[in-house]
Amino acid sequence: MELFDTTQIGLERAISGAAQRQTALASNLANANTPGYKARDVDFHSALRAAFASGAKGEEVERTTFAETTQNGVMRADGNAVDVDVESAKLSQNALEYQTLVQVARGRIDIIESAMGAR
Repeated sequence: MELFDTTQIGLERAISGAAQRQTALASNLANANTPGYKARDVDFHSALRAAFASGAKGEEVERTTFAETTQNGVMRADGNAVDVDVESAKLSQNALEYQTLVQVARGRIDIIESAMGAR
């Protein structure tokens, strides 16, 4: 019997995906003035949605990987495709999602610890 169910493992993978996305979005902002830089993003939602839709169980969900994609759409004459306002909004939204995922995962762990008498 597994201690953590597929939902908990999915939460942990989502936390990992949100962290990877945060890094990509922060890199976009850091390179906002780099000529030729293309904005990057990580779509971990689609990968997890596909894993759960296929009926994947804990171990399969745990192996889900997230690909970093390059955003197209040159915005400036120097070839830089970073819109600081858009990237800042994505960064803020992703940070809130990350915090929410951590709180839900922590709550589930607290329930397990309580059931085991660890609290």
